[in-house]
Amino acid sequence: MTSRKTTTSAPHDALTDKLCDIGLRGLAAELDDVIARATRGRWSVTKLLEHIVTLETQDRARRSMERRLGRSRLGRFKPMADFDWTWPKKLDKDALERVLSLDFLDHHENVVLIANQGLGKTMIAKNLAHEAIVAGRTALFISASDLLLDLGKQETGRTLERRIKYFCTPHLLVIDELGYLSYDNQAADLIFQIVTRRYERRPTVLTTNLAFSEWPTVFPNATCAVALIDRLTHHAEIITMEGESYRMREAGETKKRRRKSGGRKPRRRGPRS
Repeated sequence: MTSRKTTTSAPHDALTDKLCDIGLRGLAAELDDVIARATRGRWSVTKLLEHIVTLETQDRARRSMERRLGRSRLGRFKPMADFDWTWPKKLDKDALERVLSLDFLDHHENVVLIANQGLGKTMIAKNLAHEAIVAGRTALFISASDLLLDLGKQETGRTLERRIKYFCTPHLLVIDELGYLSYDNQAADLIFQIVTRRYERRPTVLTTNLAFSEWPTVFPNATCAVALIDRLTHHAEIITMEGESYRMREAGETKKRRRKSGGRKPRRRGPRS
């Protein structure tokens, strides 16, 4: 019996390798199941080919999305289902729903999310990037500080140009937390280059804690701030949120629970023997 299994599996192993070599990885992974189903159901050649096409299309779509997710730098984030629409004191829900529909991608429009810390602007931005990836687009999420750190460490003009092109390539670029740090002339110029090259070509989502009137406080001069704002806001959806921090609310709720329990933390039980 052992020798029989060896002789019957060998042809399948060779066929699996050949299918992988010509790019039919979905079929290669499901080869035994496909053969069994086709034999049991007495499929026609046409039905077998249709099944293979469907299998490969689904597999390639899955692998493509996995690659895009892997390159997006999204990390972990909460889905929009967890977003408390009633918490912000000020929020244009209609505008946010329009943005979440991803219409801005086809119109090459930017999105600017303005809010203090803890109101969910980064959460929204990550969800936008994720939905864009699910819709078949490429997306990249990066904080403004990491973006400038990446560009600033390039030693030659050629490598800098290559990195700028890298950030201009994705269908959607999300720049998080612009305005938390002050920028010198070089940093401001690099941000301006990214925004300008993507202008009316590929949309950019930007989150900031500063109203536009406050941008001159972190950029080297008013002219630079005005030029950047002009590029960002022309053909853009601007969403402002106001209110208290979600994290502050959660911290307050945790404190209340501890008070009710007498300030005692639950004991950790050791592993059962």
